[in-house]
Amino acid sequence: MDRSAIIQAPGASKGFNEDKGLLLIDGKALIKRVIDAVEGLVDEIVVVTHSQEQADNYEKLLMSDIKYVVCPDGSNGSLKMALCGLQETKAEYSLLLPFDSPLLSTEVITLLFDLSPGKTAVIPRSPDSEAEALHAVYNTKQVLEVVKKAMDEGQFDVEDLPERLRGVRYVSTMVIEQLDPDLKTFFRIFTPLDLKKAAVLSKPRKTKK
Repeated sequence: MDRSAIIQAPGASKGFNEDKGLLLIDGKALIKRVIDAVEGLVDEIVVVTHSQEQADNYEKLLMSDIKYVVCPDGSNGSLKMALCGLQETKAEYSLLLPFDSPLLSTEVITLLFDLSPGKTAVIPRSPDSEAEALHAVYNTKQVLEVVKKAMDEGQFDVEDLPERLRGVRYVSTMVIEQLDPDLKTFFRIFTPLDLKKAAVLSKPRKTKK
């Protein structure tokens, strides 16, 4: 098994009184949009949830061959949820994704995987050096050990992970713009307003005649 997608789904968040993964954009749940983007690109899909109830709700909604991992300590930080997922997959390379990125580009995901052989990680990065650690591909075994050490030392945010890694290939967002002109891949739902924006952004671009 070469490739897996690990989708972190912590559930409810500030601004929403329900599980964000079940929020709808044009009639399709956020978690379903993320699954659809990676289906066919990976050998295994792992969804890391905060509770068994959340996993059961997703299982009713999604295809049957998804692996669910309940990570009750995920509220302690995104690095803990990454650890739960990395420990579960048997794939050599793992794509970490948040469950609230409904506009993922399959072309961008394919690029990250294609660049991953021989690297500890392939991470998108903006010109001002802001890394997209939760939209990146990692060598599962190598990064798993780094994550464990980081947590032992009191770090709990995935965004702190890149600075601990060697052998990283950073991909400029200027390169990614050639595949995803508006960088919609990195757009996340944090507020109800973001949900409305995503509904607009999900529409096909109008081409000038």
